[in-house]
Amino acid sequence: MQPRTCKLIAIALLIVFSTKTEAQIMANKIPYPTTQKDPSVSDDYFGKKVADPYRWLEDDNSAETKTWVKAQNQVTFDYLAKIPFRKLIHDRLEKKWNYEKFGAPFKEGGKYYFFKNDGLQNQAVLYQQENLQATPSVILDPNELSKSGTVALGTMAFNKSGDKLAFQLAKAGSDWQTIYIKDLKTGKTLSDSIAWVKFSGISWQGDGFFYSKYPTPEKGKELTVKAEFQKVYYHKVGTPQSEDALIYEDKDNAKRGFGSDVSDDQRFLSLTPWEGTSGNMLIIKDLLKSDGKFTTVINNFDNDWNVIDNDGDWLLIKTNYKAPNGRIIAINPDMPEEKNWKEIVAEDKKDVLQGVGFLGGKMMAQYLHDAASKVKFFDSKGTLLNELALPGIGTVGGFSGKRKENQAFYSFSSYIRPNTIYSLDLTTMKSEIFKAPKVDFESDKYETKQIWFTSKDGTKVPMFVTHKKGVKLNGKNPTLLYGYGGFNISQQPQFAVTRAMLLELGGILAVANIRGGGEFGEAWHKAGTKEQKQNVFDDFIAAAEFLIKEKYTSSDFLAIQGGSNGGLLVGACMTQRPELFKVAFPAVGVLDMLRYHRFTIGRAWSTDYGLSENEKDFAYLYQYSPLHNVKKAKYPATMITTGDHDDRVVPAHSFKFAATLQENHVGVTPALIRIETSAGHGAGKPTGKVIEEASDILAFMFYNMGLKVE
Repeated sequence: MQPRTCKLIAIALLIVFSTKTEAQIMANKIPYPTTQKDPSVSDDYFGKKVADPYRWLEDDNSAETKTWVKAQNQVTFDYLAKIPFRKLIHDRLEKKWNYEKFGAPFKEGGKYYFFKNDGLQNQAVLYQQENLQATPSVILDPNELSKSGTVALGTMAFNKSGDKLAFQLAKAGSDWQTIYIKDLKTGKTLSDSIAWVKFSGISWQGDGFFYSKYPTPEKGKELTVKAEFQKVYYHKVGTPQSEDALIYEDKDNAKRGFGSDVSDDQRFLSLTPWEGTSGNMLIIKDLLKSDGKFTTVINNFDNDWNVIDNDGDWLLIKTNYKAPNGRIIAINPDMPEEKNWKEIVAEDKKDVLQGVGFLGGKMMAQYLHDAASKVKFFDSKGTLLNELALPGIGTVGGFSGKRKENQAFYSFSSYIRPNTIYSLDLTTMKSEIFKAPKVDFESDKYETKQIWFTSKDGTKVPMFVTHKKGVKLNGKNPTLLYGYGGFNISQQPQFAVTRAMLLELGGILAVANIRGGGEFGEAWHKAGTKEQKQNVFDDFIAAAEFLIKEKYTSSDFLAIQGGSNGGLLVGACMTQRPELFKVAFPAVGVLDMLRYHRFTIGRAWSTDYGLSENEKDFAYLYQYSPLHNVKKAKYPATMITTGDHDDRVVPAHSFKFAATLQENHVGVTPALIRIETSAGHGAGKPTGKVIEEASDILAFMFYNMGLKVE
């Protein structure tokens, strides 16, 4: 897809409607589809009858559900089409999006590789070059695999010699992927095809690789079938998948999944069995030994154990065992008892250890300091050598380099600094800009502040607030408050074109680092899980109240947004405090907390949520589950977003929530659902679809705040 051009459109925020807004008038006329109810459907949870009248929407393959989806989309897109400045925002956003985007270069087989998107290509393209000055050639271009751009590249891995590349492809946003192999000497894709792979890495060893696979799903149930009985296989290049060797399985634990990784020297295979989103076992096999035995080093799921690499007989491991912020230890699989472990890098009591790698004979450790990146270098014994000087407060990513080479690359970005690639000399520790994007955005006009507010229980919580310099704190600034709050995932400063567009329109971006995330280690994460999940919602509500109190905005100009677990966050907050927000965007959300574990990989989330089949867990899940807490009330203007191929958080969550919201909403604001076709949970979504959805969100937000864009 060639970059498209569009004329320069000047956009300015002009007025606030002082009387009944166009949006309110239009909302009163919305002809919501009639959604059939079945009052006979209910479940008994420990003596409590819970109705589920829209359960029929869980069957996304039924003709009735497909008709409902079509009718809902008709209503939603008819509404959006009547927003007078929707196209103007879309065209401006598309123009702003149209710049070259580079990934950090990495070296394999003596050649350099990098990803690049020309601007509006639906998927980034993988290039190869002989050296950093040579003319690049295309190695993988997913855009050629489908006209719609809905085929996306997933995990990929080079073999040790760098002459073969195994890569995964996903279609229409599904988590199911197929592995292919490309011969980089001939440029041909081999006949090998490994189908129905999900949540798997690719780990080369010799002339093949290890991968993880679930049983092939029954036709028609591909997007809803439970993810159970994953196994580890070894595929030898040039052989059919039917001949792949079964390496490891657990017939007694259906919910157990497996990560696999081979050390850089090809000696150790490490398996990391998991049952939830945090905590894993650790099983090691020495591939140089002929006995074929696996050694169980860690036999529980209480902590995280990530093998970095090995130093001879010793495995270097990043763990949060007895170190909530993380540390690096060494374990010898031949004597795995704790008394024999060595601590290489001790826990930092303030900063959280995120990742570790070996570059130029040094050990690189990436930390999180108050939700922003910090990078330190150690020698192999754990002695601190230096700290990398970064361009500012932001996020480092894409570190690439080799153990025995003195050049590395990394990326850096912030809310107002577009993603820039730096070259690092590992001898002098000096960085230079390697690739700087040319974005239509004047960063110098904006600023980001980190502010701290107090949550309901007295906990201090940070939030990044970004806006134009000299903004007037008069309570009338359109503000987008974003959050996630789960699964130990941190919200760090990163540039996004959509956010730049919001800022240019006079808006304020606020990102709250609420509990449940990983910004302050495992303790911060645990404080937002299970029976303490309400802390997450209290933090987010407190962030909103702080923004209003300090007159950044007011309830009339405050929108909230979050996706997946963040969709749960938005759903819970809008049902608990509907009067606090003007607009709500729950995206691909986990909204039915009583049945989430019955679909695909849902049960793995129970480490954060708990399970409704347990009486204690049911009590708190039912108390905050968005679907079960919609009552007759005036809700914010709401646009739920989901994808019809989402097999991570199945769209039934959003379908049932939308139907329930439309039934109970008594206000003058719209309650819509926007269902993207041939799209999943978000990964690999084509650029065109991303721009369309993002511009619709901005248009919906400003329109329902009574603001005009010209």
